[in-house]
Amino acid sequence: MSSLSVSDAHNAFAAAKIIQPVWVRLLHWINAVAIILMIMSGWQVYNASPLFAFKFSHSITLGGWLGGALLWHFAAMWLLVVNGLIYLALGFVTGRFANKLLPVTPSGVIADVKAALTFGLSHDDLSKYNNVQKLLYTGIIVVGIVIVLSGLSIWKPVQLQYLTALFGGYDIARYVHFICMSAIVVFLAVHVALALLVPKSLRAMIIGR
Repeated sequence: MSSLSVSDAHNAFAAAKIIQPVWVRLLHWINAVAIILMIMSGWQVYNASPLFAFKFSHSITLGGWLGGALLWHFAAMWLLVVNGLIYLALGFVTGRFANKLLPVTPSGVIADVKAALTFGLSHDDLSKYNNVQKLLYTGIIVVGIVIVLSGLSIWKPVQLQYLTALFGGYDIARYVHFICMSAIVVFLAVHVALALLVPKSLRAMIIGR
């Protein structure tokens, strides 16, 4: 009886639908680590030359001082860029982006926002994104590209002067970089909150099913 139960459980697990393939899960968690390192070290870099009348608490920054923060930031930057390029390439090649992120319509977004606000948004099928998710995930990919480009223009304003000029100059590029960072932090907060509200989505990103 016991062996039958174990066998049934094994068969049920094997038959469970793969929601997140291995490559998505692996790149997702590497990306999460890289982004957190970049945000925390970036806050320490910001504190060395603030754009606004506030600084981030030392307890949530990384690097200890400007030089240390820059070392962490650049190390995490290469991890994020390489990981991001692999993710983008596989997303297009495998057709995941087309299947997951398209189509998205204004009417669909409005309908899903209304459903979310009234707690009527269904999360039964994790293999399909609703219009709000499609918009957010597409938007964060664009933000990720912009923050990398603006970061490069800040890092090498002379060597990459045409890129820096595209952002309107070094100073404006810093503001663009900060705004993108803020957008990513907000996205992460919402992303984590939704994962906690829908635990099976977190489980799928860990075991795939």
